Amino acid sequence: MATAVPTDTRAAVEELLRRMGEGDPERVAELYAEHIDWSVSWPEDEHGRTETPWIRHRATRADAAAHYRELGEHHIPEQVATEIERILVDGPDAVLLGEIRQTARSTGRAYRARFALHLTFADGLITRHHVYEDSLAVARAFDTGDR
Repeated sequence: MATAVPTDTRAAVEELLRRMGEGDPERVAELYAEHIDWSVSWPEDEHGRTETPWIRHRATRADAAAHYRELGEHHIPEQVATEIERILVDGPDAVLLGEIRQTARSTGRAYRARFALHLTFADGLITRHHVYEDSLAVARAFDTGDR
């Protein structure tokens, strides 16, 4: 059953982080609008590779759920940590700065990647999800040498 989403930007960000911490992709996706402006700061020719399928453009709430499912499937859950260093809020926009620490399931390699996540909210739902991260660290962790 869907729960009400906060309309205050900071409260909405905190709810997103709480749900992400629970690890339920469907509950996280409830916080996204039906249509989303989604962007990932990876080279286009690297989008949707077999080893990193979650790294690609998205456009819908269902896509957001798939993103979080794929992300979970390709990492070792017991070896995941995210440190949020700052949450900057300006009206409907929020920028989260931090570092993720994860381990690639396919290679067993741990990695750390700094990130900035720019979110925009409308009526308590995420309408923009633009992420900028250390894609080289992620790519190296998943590299099987098959390229």
